[in-house]
Amino acid sequence: MATAYINTHRETLDAALSALKARDYWTPYSERASASVYGETAAADGEAAFKSYLGKTFDLPGHPGEGIVSSDEVSPYGIDLNLSYPKLSVDGAIAAATAAMTAWRDAGPDVRAGVCLEILDRINKRSFEMAHAVQHTTGQAFMMAFQAGGPHAQDRGLEAVAQAYSLQSAIPGAVRWTKPQGKNPPLILDKSFKIMPKGVAVTIGVSTFPTWNGYPGIMASLSTGNPVIVKPHPTAVLPLAISVRIMRDVLSDAGFDPNLVLLQTDTRAAAVGMDLCTRPEVKVIDFTGGNAFGEWLENNCRQAVVYTEKAGVNAVVVDDFANFKGLCRNLAFTLSLYSGQMCTTPQNIFIPRDGIKCGDTHMSFDDAAAAIAGAVGKFNSDPAKAVHVLGAIQAEVTEARIADSRKLGDILLDSQKLDHPDFPNARVHTPLILKIDSSERQKYESELFGPITFIVACDGIDGALEAWRSTVTEKGAITAALYSDNPDVQARAIEMGENLGVLMSLNLTGGTFVNQTAAFSDYHASGANPAANASLVDTAFVAGRFRVAETRTHVDPDPVE
Repeated sequence: MATAYINTHRETLDAALSALKARDYWTPYSERASASVYGETAAADGEAAFKSYLGKTFDLPGHPGEGIVSSDEVSPYGIDLNLSYPKLSVDGAIAAATAAMTAWRDAGPDVRAGVCLEILDRINKRSFEMAHAVQHTTGQAFMMAFQAGGPHAQDRGLEAVAQAYSLQSAIPGAVRWTKPQGKNPPLILDKSFKIMPKGVAVTIGVSTFPTWNGYPGIMASLSTGNPVIVKPHPTAVLPLAISVRIMRDVLSDAGFDPNLVLLQTDTRAAAVGMDLCTRPEVKVIDFTGGNAFGEWLENNCRQAVVYTEKAGVNAVVVDDFANFKGLCRNLAFTLSLYSGQMCTTPQNIFIPRDGIKCGDTHMSFDDAAAAIAGAVGKFNSDPAKAVHVLGAIQAEVTEARIADSRKLGDILLDSQKLDHPDFPNARVHTPLILKIDSSERQKYESELFGPITFIVACDGIDGALEAWRSTVTEKGAITAALYSDNPDVQARAIEMGENLGVLMSLNLTGGTFVNQTAAFSDYHASGANPAANASLVDTAFVAGRFRVAETRTHVDPDPVE
């Protein structure tokens, strides 16, 4: 069965390898939540599967454990979850993962890729189930949860598998090495090369995008031979628990120890991340989350390769731009999507204080700022429609941050609490937009996670670019956007973005948004500024997860007659 999977999914793997080079649009996993794609009963079956978990202990057949852990998960939409999971000690997790590694290591890159592709295929078939799990742990609106938590996350996982396969398959299994020696017999060696995993890998989940940020590291580690301990964020366990169960099922069907993938559940009151990640057996760590723990991992887990995505401060710079209405429409959706709870959402909008030109018309700073705020307000004016973009606020601390931020500047658009037509207890809030001056760096230079935006008055376009540059240099960022009709300003911003290591977007006025990225085409983060030390999914993200062992054997040359 294990060898059959690579044959079953060879066409998908070949297409993924081509997509890595072409960087054009490609996906095998449809983002359409349609019965014509996923089956007539897929939506109902997915919802029923999600509801079957509620109020119970999640079942992981054969998973080692010592009792159960009551979860910290609370639905941002206000429904009762009451979930619990198998409890696994750090010692137990390390021992089980280590014991499972040898056969998986020896299986080779082709078998491992085939098994990982089968895992992603089975996860894809349960995308409706995953959508409900993501929605009610992260607060994403259902359609976003379906796409970002399902097919888009699966795309990123597949991208990691393809990248890993490309690197590993470039290394031959065995060669005969012959060095001519002139009149003397040649030197001949038989050389064998073997991919060796680094050791136990740990993935630390994030509360807002557990699958999208989780699958790349899990798949990169697994496909390069490493067992993976998945430690979800305590408030968003279910999506990764479902994923772990599917992974374990496939590994077992393929004849491998399912303990190659383990679920390490903890709570905020009894966290195990520090103990787990400092174990000497742990050689790879993937983390997405806040700066404090990310920097702790980087500084204290010296035995491991640590890949982190942390907080950053993304920005938009506005210069002279004729299509200001298109700018406003685009930013209205951008700032509203998932209530700004994305690592790619802009926080700061830098505009010259003397205003800008919109074609032949001069627009003052105040008018530009009011137009942007007004567009966001109009976009969310119908609550029944707005909730399907805004989603819900994932954490109570984010909800409190909205209230606390009102005093930081002049309010251009106040945040409103909306009633959700389907979930009366949902935490739904519209964006808060504030006006401040570029001299107030202490306000805008640090991340305020959630639907909070500063429109910042700057000393001309030079001051706007400098405010952006200095903020990214100090605090980091993943994305940036520029709106300008001036080729010279565009060129300066592009060069600055390249040096800063941000994903730069120019003049987005249509259906592409600065806070969205596409697998197999866009690199998510760069590792070139403080927001992240890694990029999803480049070769560096994968190469540090394995090494190459070599054996050389002397061969006597054929006798010369």
